[in-house]
Amino acid sequence: MMRIATVQLCRSLLMLIGAGMPLAQGWANPYDCLIEPNQTVELRSPVEGVIQSVLVRRGDRVRAGQVLVNLESAVEQSSVDLARYRSQVVGRLDSARNRLDYASKKYQRLAELNRKNFVSEQVSDEAAAEQRLSESAYQEAKEELEVARLEYRLAMQVLSRRALRSPFDGVVVDRFLNPGDLAESGAGRKPILKLAQVKPLRVEVVLPIEAYGKVKRLSKAQITPEALGGRYAATVTIVDSVFDSASGTFGVRLELPNTGASLPAGVHCKADFPALRNLTSLADKPQNPAR
Repeated sequence: MMRIATVQLCRSLLMLIGAGMPLAQGWANPYDCLIEPNQTVELRSPVEGVIQSVLVRRGDRVRAGQVLVNLESAVEQSSVDLARYRSQVVGRLDSARNRLDYASKKYQRLAELNRKNFVSEQVSDEAAAEQRLSESAYQEAKEELEVARLEYRLAMQVLSRRALRSPFDGVVVDRFLNPGDLAESGAGRKPILKLAQVKPLRVEVVLPIEAYGKVKRLSKAQITPEALGGRYAATVTIVDSVFDSASGTFGVRLELPNTGASLPAGVHCKADFPALRNLTSLADKPQNPAR
């Protein structure tokens, strides 16, 4: 939806620029374009909770994985501590292992004595049964310890959801909630932060239908931001295959690396396509004489 709105905005601007001009002048290379963030996200909490701290402000640069917001998590932290303790308790497992070792040695001794007819068959069978029961108790203790370790992992994952992290390297566009506010989960709820990825940037351009087939994926272009100066190399990543019939145009998206994140987003620009420098518009083409 955002890409459609951007392309429509570009088309509207270009139609205003080209209003009252011949087509060759209105669509001359370099073409009008718009530099935008590669992606924009609204950071919301996956769980409901009171915000304990917001660690960034509008305009701050953030890194992928950086903690931006902490929710109150005393209860979840206590659950983690309890689960960690249970996952480290091995007393029952050691006890079951010792009983199994004793039962195994006892059975081996009695089985040897039974072969020499020093003890009855019943005594040997009871020792074998005791060994099997000890094996079951030892296996049960191992399984309970593994369950405790899984519960500890689950508690850690629940706790991790109380800390919201940046999904990419970018910049904080806006901050909507503050410490003490209630962060609500679910669609339609108020976000906490709005983030924009500005490395790389994307460039949206609307080209006339005559340019179709000449600009292809991985084609290069030179981008000149308005009022900022400088020329930046960009690469075509998307060429629309569905045209706008009303204006006779199609959209193209380019990726601008923006090394060092020095170039801001939301800037009008000019895109110079080497492949279109010799493009002849419809206005320049000779008209067929009427017959």
